[in-house]
Amino acid sequence: MNYNVRGENIEVTPAIREYVEKKIGKLERYFNNTPDANVLVNLKVNNNTSKVEVTIPMQNLVLRAEEENADMYAAIDLINDKLERQIRKHKTKVNRKFRNNLSTTPEAFAFNTDVDEMVDEFQDDDDVEVVRNKRFDLKPMDSEEAILQMNMLGHSFFVYTNADTNTTNVVYRRKDGRYGLIEPS
Repeated sequence: MNYNVRGENIEVTPAIREYVEKKIGKLERYFNNTPDANVLVNLKVNNNTSKVEVTIPMQNLVLRAEEENADMYAAIDLINDKLERQIRKHKTKVNRKFRNNLSTTPEAFAFNTDVDEMVDEFQDDDDVEVVRNKRFDLKPMDSEEAILQMNMLGHSFFVYTNADTNTTNVVYRRKDGRYGLIEPS
């Protein structure tokens, strides 16, 4: 893997670069051959918060995670855990598809089978369970009214019918405190 470590508002020291390469490099054990991938690592520091973003584009799979923490090294550790979970989940999905189709896809053999026992403990993560079902009527309104309703309810999103287009839309609160709108194309 080739590492591209960039820093915003922080100088990427050799110690940080080495720590990133060591941690992300541990992911190679999940693959038969070391993937020929460019690992993009972006380190940001704002006030007392460190933000780490990692993107690993590979054939048939893009691993991406971001994490914020007061400690840069702790954020890198948390990123590594997230990426491991993504790989395990994808490997489980690929192995299930392989068993069901009984075909020899190149993707099925890209993963190392020595770590199957680690994947087995995470197979329950693939089982999605709906724990609550809620129904309500969508009132026609504009996005401003929907944002007001969302704030009154204390929710982070609100589903409504757009009065102008008569389509179902969603407004949501972004991490930066502003609002987003999702509408069908």
